[in-house]
Amino acid sequence: MTFDHTRRAAYVASVTQAIVNNLAPLLFVVFQTRYDVTLEMLGRLALLNFGTQVVAELVAVRFVDRMGYRRPLVVSHVLCAVGLVLLAVLPSVLASPYVGLSLAIVVYAIGGGVLEVVVSPVIEGLPTPHHGKAAAMALLHSFYCWGQVSVVVTSTLLLAVLGHGGWRFLPIVWALVPLANAVAMTRVPLPDTVAEHERMPLGDLGRSPRFLAALCLMVCAGATEMTMSQWSSLFAEQSLGVDKVWGDLFGPGLFAVLMGSGRTIYGLWGRRMPLVPIMTASGVLAIGCYLTVALVANPAVSLAACAVTGLAVSLLWPGTFSLAAARFPTGGAAMFGVLAVFGALGAAVGPWLAGALADATTSTGSWLADVADRLPDDSGSGLRTGILVATVFPMVVVVVTLALQRGRSRPAPEGPEVLSPMDAVGRSY
Repeated sequence: MTFDHTRRAAYVASVTQAIVNNLAPLLFVVFQTRYDVTLEMLGRLALLNFGTQVVAELVAVRFVDRMGYRRPLVVSHVLCAVGLVLLAVLPSVLASPYVGLSLAIVVYAIGGGVLEVVVSPVIEGLPTPHHGKAAAMALLHSFYCWGQVSVVVTSTLLLAVLGHGGWRFLPIVWALVPLANAVAMTRVPLPDTVAEHERMPLGDLGRSPRFLAALCLMVCAGATEMTMSQWSSLFAEQSLGVDKVWGDLFGPGLFAVLMGSGRTIYGLWGRRMPLVPIMTASGVLAIGCYLTVALVANPAVSLAACAVTGLAVSLLWPGTFSLAAARFPTGGAAMFGVLAVFGALGAAVGPWLAGALADATTSTGSWLADVADRLPDDSGSGLRTGILVATVFPMVVVVVTLALQRGRSRPAPEGPEVLSPMDAVGRSY
């Protein structure tokens, strides 16, 4: 049996996730000007998106392994399509446009959350040489980035042509992608889920220090990636004074290109590259990018740092998935779901925290206002302060991955741990 069509449908599912996560942030300026939405409220929309995904993932964890992959895949795509259409419709038909935006985001976030639980184990379950699993996972997640590039470039150019008044056209057009892939998911062959008697219980996973380390990495990977991704468009326009078209193309657009390039390169040629040291170096690069955005006054340099963050975070999310899958091969979709929950938690908290801190800088006499006064001018948005504080997330990535490397350098204990898949893979790191 060939699974080529399955892989392609999984890649489109990753593109769908990119659409639901990245379209709304490109419209933050529109929402702010047309509906009088504050930065904290915009950050709350990002929190709502990823917070809803967390809830959806927690629910999906309980039934995907028993139900199989097909029904969750089809339903999640339909929810993404419906939510995108509602994003265009509800703000103009409800008394509160912000409530309309929130309801639409909840609908497509449920679909996006279920996709995060299901798509990765589908790829993990397809026939692939064991040493190529990490590369296959990186390649899958590269399509999220190429989807993000498509969303940023296409939406930015269409918005420039249509004007802010034509923004409702964008989510309706993008809804066609999950709708078409829902049909494809009814037909492609799918691997079996891990049988219940073979699946490692979640309680056993939760008692493993390495799995707890993976959960910590997922939180910080999600926060590091999404904080810069969600705010770079608004930061470029309001804080750096860059025209929206160029700010979107060279901020979130180039961010996605570099993130996709990093994942694609590892997916094609990274089978023998040491993953954990690469993740450590990625965290160091992300720290440098965050500090540059927060501390450097030159708009071109700050915008370039926003973009290079995409390369820095490229392997953090799929790399953590691969580490966990290699160490716990019978974890099943439930394990991927728990990892996705913690990744979405970080993706929810990071952007919201940056937005909330940015708003807090306007309070006279607060310590955040003092910090903002010492940073380069950002037209009073406070986003440099929020991004500076968010540097803690890539810092934690570096600390945890260094700890993992030190753990692998010690003599392995006798017993089953010596023969575990993660240790077998770890020796090549």
